[in-house]
Amino acid sequence: MSKSYSETDNLPPTTKYYVPDESAWPIVGAIALFLIALGAGATVGDLFGGQGPWILLAGVGLILLMLVGWFRDVIRESMGGLYSAQMDRSFRQGMSWFIFSEVMFFAAFFGALFYARMIAVPWLGGASNNAMTNAVLWPDFVAMWPLIKTPDGTETQAMGPIGLPLYNTILLLTSSVTLHFAHTALEQNNRSRLKLLLLLTVLLGVVFVYLQGVEYVHAYEDMNLRLDAGIYGNTFFMLTGFHGVHVTLGAIILFIVWCRILKGHFTPKHHFAFQAGAWYWHFVDVVWLGLFIFVYII
Repeated sequence: MSKSYSETDNLPPTTKYYVPDESAWPIVGAIALFLIALGAGATVGDLFGGQGPWILLAGVGLILLMLVGWFRDVIRESMGGLYSAQMDRSFRQGMSWFIFSEVMFFAAFFGALFYARMIAVPWLGGASNNAMTNAVLWPDFVAMWPLIKTPDGTETQAMGPIGLPLYNTILLLTSSVTLHFAHTALEQNNRSRLKLLLLLTVLLGVVFVYLQGVEYVHAYEDMNLRLDAGIYGNTFFMLTGFHGVHVTLGAIILFIVWCRILKGHFTPKHHFAFQAGAWYWHFVDVVWLGLFIFVYII
């Protein structure tokens, strides 16, 4: 005999699974990402009569609106006691798969970098069975990495590891340490130390993004290292640029978590939002180590 609604409703809370109301935020986020991609492409390609920056700005504004609205809804649901242990496991699985998708995202760009360095550039220099490529098409081409002179004659300079890249590496590694001890402070219910260390983590992330902007200005103005400066410029800006976007998003997430801590949210046993932000931040740090080694040093 099937159970009535009242019998089902009286089951222990841990057996319930909260299903949120329909939300417009996913489609808003999709539109925002589309505008960002369209605006960035139009800006680089000088399309749509110079309106690319405005389209890009609209996309950024819309995605910020989406983040504020969606975070607000999830926070209200969490603080309203609507989530069960099963919901918490679902959040952990979802965040784990999201980070895995990000691993695959950066793996594709690292794969493009390795293909260019180990296969494409040597072939242009006449390696393997491509001797005629170098002898006939580009006899003066030197197959080396970083490729600071392309076959068509475009010349640039390589960005070395000393200076801003090294400072940013130290900053980002330090931020992982401060975040770890912030997490420890939360587990020990030391709220004052938690607030200080998490705020310091966010500030280190902000400084990282600022210094990366300074590095880009230096690359464009002083080194002729641009997005269109051959395969080296392409891979350099695609890898470091997308990483900078991830650091920015991670800093926003941790700042929101910090604001929630100021309002008294989270306990030593229930703080997955903090953990999710920490997972993401540590992932971003690991990616940067790979970038620093394979883009700046080797």
